[in-house]
Amino acid sequence: MSSRLNPYINFDGSAREALEFYKSVFGGELKLNTFGEFPGADPAIAEKVMHGQLETPVGYTLMASDTPPDLEVKPGNHITISLSGDDADELRGYWDKLAEGGTVTVPLEKQMWGDEFGQCVDRFGIQWMVNITQA
Repeated sequence: MSSRLNPYINFDGSAREALEFYKSVFGGELKLNTFGEFPGADPAIAEKVMHGQLETPVGYTLMASDTPPDLEVKPGNHITISLSGDDADELRGYWDKLAEGGTVTVPLEKQMWGDEFGQCVDRFGIQWMVNITQA
């Protein structure tokens, strides 16, 4: 297996909901492990996600977990996920779903470098950039 880079997002209790949302955006196979599946788990977080992984049909991988109560998480300002490519219909579809219920910070439109680009914060506070390469 070659090396790969993928985002790993920490949530304050909403990892399952967020990963299910991302699955509705990108499709694919979602695997979840809870804290309760492992010996010695704190019953208060037994149903929280210790590790979740979404593998999409186009090769994207998103990983996420819920942060245990003794650790602080600041969602949204510590990660930006970039989607780019030349399949305009696919990328616009992702953009529409990600922006729904969130905040558009840069509208998806033609930019000075010639590509279509937009930036939004989804309803879970995660920042996304979408760049559609123009031929």
